[in-house]
Amino acid sequence: MIDMIQQFASCCRAAGLRISTSEVLDCFRHLQLIDISDEMQFKTTLRTNFIKNYREQGKFDQLYHLFFHELRTDIEIARSTPLGSLVKDVLENLDQNSVDNPSKSILDFLSGDPIGFLEEVRSIQSEGNEPMQGPIKGPRSNLGSLARRLKIMLQIYAVQESIMNFLAENKSKFSWETNKNLKTYFSQRLDRARRYLHEDPPAYPDNSSHVTSYEKYLTQIGERNFASLTPKEVDEMRIVIAHWVRKLKDTIGLRYSRNNRGIIDVKQTLRDTMKYYGVPLKISYRKRPKRKGKIVTLCDVSGSVWSAARFMLNMLYSLQECFAKVRSFVFVADMDEVTRIFENNDINEAIDKALKEAKISYNADTDYGSAFRNFKRSYMDALNKKTTLIIIGDGRSNYTNPEEDIFDEMREKCRRVVWLNPEPKVFWYTGDSEMRTYEVYCHQLRVCGNLNQLMDFINDLVL
Repeated sequence: MIDMIQQFASCCRAAGLRISTSEVLDCFRHLQLIDISDEMQFKTTLRTNFIKNYREQGKFDQLYHLFFHELRTDIEIARSTPLGSLVKDVLENLDQNSVDNPSKSILDFLSGDPIGFLEEVRSIQSEGNEPMQGPIKGPRSNLGSLARRLKIMLQIYAVQESIMNFLAENKSKFSWETNKNLKTYFSQRLDRARRYLHEDPPAYPDNSSHVTSYEKYLTQIGERNFASLTPKEVDEMRIVIAHWVRKLKDTIGLRYSRNNRGIIDVKQTLRDTMKYYGVPLKISYRKRPKRKGKIVTLCDVSGSVWSAARFMLNMLYSLQECFAKVRSFVFVADMDEVTRIFENNDINEAIDKALKEAKISYNADTDYGSAFRNFKRSYMDALNKKTTLIIIGDGRSNYTNPEEDIFDEMREKCRRVVWLNPEPKVFWYTGDSEMRTYEVYCHQLRVCGNLNQLMDFINDLVL
């Protein structure tokens, strides 16, 4: 481990990073305090000790990947197999047969010592940054660095050609499989040399240029499917919902504050003047805010639909003042009303209780027909001509009776029926899905598998 860290520090110095001996010693002490088998801890410890500012992060990451993931992996493979001795023999033969050996740094790179090659690349990268000397001041032209890159590239191709010629001339010494493995080994290593020569280290500019706007952040997290969210992302989603709900409430409040604004209703204003002997003391307006509607939600809480129902209930109850009444029911096969749970608990706690402690069998097979029968028997009075019925579910009823006649009765009693399905539309009519049966009784069907789709629906519902 000590030799490996020292060699990595030497590679970093060759590439232009300033690393002192004391920093290497500090790194050794710090490595004793961590689990070096955890790569994140290992890399972070090296980076903390070996780089001075954010501008060096790109170079460090490039060198770390080259040394620990590309060169070190090949070295270990070569050392643990007979291929290692053959690689060494091929490189020694090429080194002895070269007259002036202008490609020694490339041969060293192939043998696992990249320091000479890194020094050459560093000198090329820094050449263009040096100012010109003499009477003409200004930045140096990059034609010299391009010429040097081309020279090294030609050397790489020359080494590759020499290796392939050597393997072809000594084909009888190796088996077909060994010859193939040697070609693959050298080709991959030379490809890495070419890639390092061409690629500049990734830039790490000021953090301000990487700051994602909050609106963009909302859009990105909103595209995640409800069923694939981690517990951490669920908490983040709640923050996003709270932010969006506040914004929507402000919009709604502004709309209602404009109750006495808009286009003047001339006819109604003239009628009102009769009360005041023709004096227009009261102005009437044509546009009035829409009346608050009543919402009834039926949430399937089985499988992936459970996630969509969770966020739908969160939004509806966060916007209760936008509706005259919100009543919610959850079902799998049986059905139970959970409205009172929301009235007596905090929103997040209420959602957990509603989706876990309702008086239904959560392990039962989903049966929409049974749920509709329960609703007709106990809760049909919840629907009237001011009610919007929202059903959240995938419509998969395990081939049971869909009870479309009861669903039709429910549609006749309410103002409109909206079905939110978290599944992609291509799956609506497959397997045990009854969406083909139910869609003829719905005023609107929408895919609602992520937060952005849910927000679009709530906007249409409220505004």
